[in-house]
Amino acid sequence: MSGLKTTPLYETYKKIDARLIDFGGYLLPVQISGIGKEHHAVRHAAGIFDVSHMGEFRLEGAHAEDFLQRMVTNDVSKANPGDALYTAMCYEDGGTVDDLMIYRLTDSSFMLVVNAANIDKDFEWLQSHLNGEGTLENESDQIALLAVQGPLAESVVQKITEFQLNTISHFKFEENVLLDAIPVLISRTGYTGEQGFEIYCPWDSAEHLWHKLLQSGEKEGLMPCGLGARDTLRFEARLPLYGQELSATISPLEAGIGFAVKTKKDVDFIGKSALINQKNKGLSRKIIGVEMIDRAIPRTHYAVYDGENKIGEITTGTQSPTLGKNLGLALIDAKYTSIGTALEIDIRGKRKKAKVVKTPFYKRS
Repeated sequence: MSGLKTTPLYETYKKIDARLIDFGGYLLPVQISGIGKEHHAVRHAAGIFDVSHMGEFRLEGAHAEDFLQRMVTNDVSKANPGDALYTAMCYEDGGTVDDLMIYRLTDSSFMLVVNAANIDKDFEWLQSHLNGEGTLENESDQIALLAVQGPLAESVVQKITEFQLNTISHFKFEENVLLDAIPVLISRTGYTGEQGFEIYCPWDSAEHLWHKLLQSGEKEGLMPCGLGARDTLRFEARLPLYGQELSATISPLEAGIGFAVKTKKDVDFIGKSALINQKNKGLSRKIIGVEMIDRAIPRTHYAVYDGENKIGEITTGTQSPTLGKNLGLALIDAKYTSIGTALEIDIRGKRKKAKVVKTPFYKRS
């Protein structure tokens, strides 16, 4: 696995014998103590994730908002300083360049957080359309990201700061919060279906904060978690993963994140015409939830059938640790997306019965 990038916690992973894999060009832990244990820790207590592989760009300039309005599907003008905004970038045909978070730092400066595998592609895409409307810097190698998630996340993080974390509401953030005397940007967005915080810190401070948080969260049962649990958690909450539920050939509308597509905003953003056309004609395919009736687990790219007709494929599938059911997300022909519709999944050459079910599979009470 030579040539892969590492995060500031790589030496820690080696010491604890974490199982490392290639993810988005980074060497990252898929599990540390076991996916099931880590998953349940986040659902019932708290877990900490190293997400430092994510990309961070800084955009500044008097016309930065105008530029973003042309580049992304959501309405950036509605975001005030201190707001975090989930959105997508599209190609002209409506396919997805990436899904990303936009943090509005000031009226004229923003932090964009993009997926690890798309860092270079996204930066080139944005830079090629910038046309002097601002300056764009790739700060991905300078900023580390830790995520503390779960019902006890706030009590864990609160122990190492005097800042009142309960003042940060959903999709808001605060800059220059001191965590154990280290200034961080801390937000509350989440990718697990639980409450929690994202902590953006200097690259060389991440290892210290990781150990400090684990120490402070020992009583609460804070557990270090890998990519495996991150995937099962986001899957149960029906949160998309780029490369599976979103891609250059899957639009945000097809993926089910239409809430982040504002076709009525008074800006001709890239892909707007194609997305309006999809809306007006009606989607020909959609991402839906499936539950297995037969004993089998649907996996990514397994074909979905109605009789002899192939109508789509699984984008993500697993046995849900929370629900104990074999579930999947699938991109299928829109004619078959009604709740309760009977389907068949081709699993290693054998047809297995399934049905369309409501998503998200899990929603925090």
